[in-house]
Amino acid sequence: MKKKLVAILTAMTMVLGLSACGEAATKTETANTEAVETTAETETQTAEAEADTDAQTFTVGICNFVDDASLNQIVSNIENRLGEIEAEKNVKFEIKYDNCNADSNVLSQIIANFQADNVDLMVGVATPVAMSMQAATEDSKTPVVFAAVSDPLGVGLVESMEAPGANLTGTSDYLDTNAVMNLIFAQNPDIAKVGLLYDVGQDASTTAIAQAKEYLDNKGVEYIEHTGTNVDEVSLAVDAFIADGVEAIFTPSDNTIMTAELSIYEKLADAGILHYAGADSFALNGAFLGYGVDYANLGVETANMVAEILLNGADPASTPVKTFDNGTATVNTDICDKIGLSFDEVKKTFEPFCTKVEEIQTAESFE
Repeated sequence: MKKKLVAILTAMTMVLGLSACGEAATKTETANTEAVETTAETETQTAEAEADTDAQTFTVGICNFVDDASLNQIVSNIENRLGEIEAEKNVKFEIKYDNCNADSNVLSQIIANFQADNVDLMVGVATPVAMSMQAATEDSKTPVVFAAVSDPLGVGLVESMEAPGANLTGTSDYLDTNAVMNLIFAQNPDIAKVGLLYDVGQDASTTAIAQAKEYLDNKGVEYIEHTGTNVDEVSLAVDAFIADGVEAIFTPSDNTIMTAELSIYEKLADAGILHYAGADSFALNGAFLGYGVDYANLGVETANMVAEILLNGADPASTPVKTFDNGTATVNTDICDKIGLSFDEVKKTFEPFCTKVEEIQTAESFE
């Protein structure tokens, strides 16, 4: 009996010993696994850090002229596309962004800040910014890429659209004014009085307004001009147009009027006056029609030009300016409903004069 008891106790001791050994082995294996995983994670983090360190970094200063749907869409697409290029090319773009809000003194300070920061390239969004950057970089030869300059040749930014000839190139939102005027007369062949609404201080509007006057003179149609340099003045100009009895209003790709569009579109709709303008963003903010420029694509191509200059050594002086008139008419269906027009009928009327007719509803900004 004693022998059996001793045997049982011995067996139990061996089992417990084996269990303890197994548990210890399991703990050791777990610890080893965790150690391997930690080491692998550390190595991955180190590799990523080294990759970031190896990536060439470029500093890009972007200045926007004013806060509006058109220009904000351009900036957003520039930044997004540069982010994509970072991943594609293993480079880094350190972006310094600012907005001068149409203040020339603030604009000068922003450019001075970019120069103090030794940016590798400046991006000027809209004509006034591009012209100030050109003047400020003549000696340093810092590359400048402009965006949404309506008439770079007319304002003296470039020697030609094919070969700019200096330290800058970029993208243009040049407007086919006659195409917009054709749409006005397609919608109302018997129109007798047209309003021209713009900011006389906007160089971008100078050529387009001259073209509109020539077109209307050739048609023998009366036109009335009213201008504004801020939202309040533009609103007063609209009041004057209503009193004048104009049947339609034309505006080029004018940033001052673009900024004011949300403040004037209801007045125009209530008066039954159709507002035709030089970009789809006008229609987004309540104009009856916006024509021509695809600002999203313009922003993407501006970023591509930045990359070509910084990564591939392209010379701005010989890099052609890109234009973006895609022949698309964007019609605001909210305004159609307000004025009593059928979008389907409007589309049929415009299709012979456009590449495409699209619809949009009133909103503050593109999603």
